[in-house]
Formats: sequence, C-alpha cells, structure tokens
Amino acid sequence: MAKFIYKMENILNLQSKLESEAKIQLTMANNILRQEQQKLKLIYKDIDSYEEKIRGYSRAVLDLQELKRCNDAIAIKKMEAEEQKKTIDRAQKNANKAMHKVREAMLKRKTQEALKEKAFEEFKKEVNEEEKKEIDQVVSYQYNGKTEEGDL
Repeated sequence: MAKFIYKMENILNLQSKLESEAKIQLTMANNILRQEQQKLKLIYKDIDSYEEKIRGYSRAVLDLQELKRCNDAIAIKKMEAEEQKKTIDRAQKNANKAMHKVREAMLKRKTQEALKEKAFEEFKKEVNEEEKKEIDQVVSYQYNGKTEEGDL
C-alpha cells in the first residue's frame, strides 16, 4: 500500500511550534499580571496598617509627629497604588495580546490540520480507486482467460 505524505507537514509543524511559543508567552504574561496584582494587594495592606495606626493614635496619647508620618505614608502608598494600577493595566494588555496570539496560532494550526485531514481523505479515495481498478483488471483477466479456454 502507498504511504501518505503530506506535502505541507513542515508548515503544520511550524504552526504547532508557534502555538507552543505563544502559549509560553501567555503563561509568562499571566504570571507577571498576577505578580503585579499581588504587589497592589500589598500596597493596600500597607495603607490599611497605617490607617489602623492612626485610629490607634486617636484613642491613645496623641503623637503629632507619628500621626503626620502615617498620613504622609498613606499619601505615598496611595500614589504607589495608582502607579501599580497603571502597571497592572499594561500587564493586562500584554496578557490580552498574548491570548490573541495564542488564538491566532491555534486557528492556523487547526487550519493546517484540517487541510492535512482533507489531503489524507483524498489520498484514501485515490488508493481505493487504484485498488478497484486492479481488482477489475484481475477479475477481467480471470473472466477473459476462462472464456478463451472454454472456446477451445
């Protein structure tokens, strides 16, 4: 039996490799996004701790110096939080781009796989046609050979 050879197998392999690379980039982008989100959580946690200190000072002896330091720290942490939100937005955009690349790579790979499957089906049809022709020739030869022997 003939062996099926897909002429564009190298393109299919390339598409598979590109898809794998895109998935790796997506994973890295998502990891960066999670790290940046974790940083924002820590900033908010710091803000909460400073606010808790301020609430504690309102119940105890008032230390204006420490109160001012906490208020300044809260203002700084809020600015850090705003910057961190911008960083998260950039990381989210990068993750979205990476996801888009993965989708495109998957679509191209699936298209190549569909073309390969279609070529394989065509190959099977051709092989079946060839086998039918060979069987017809054998049957015809056997039939013609018997009739010639019977005529003699």
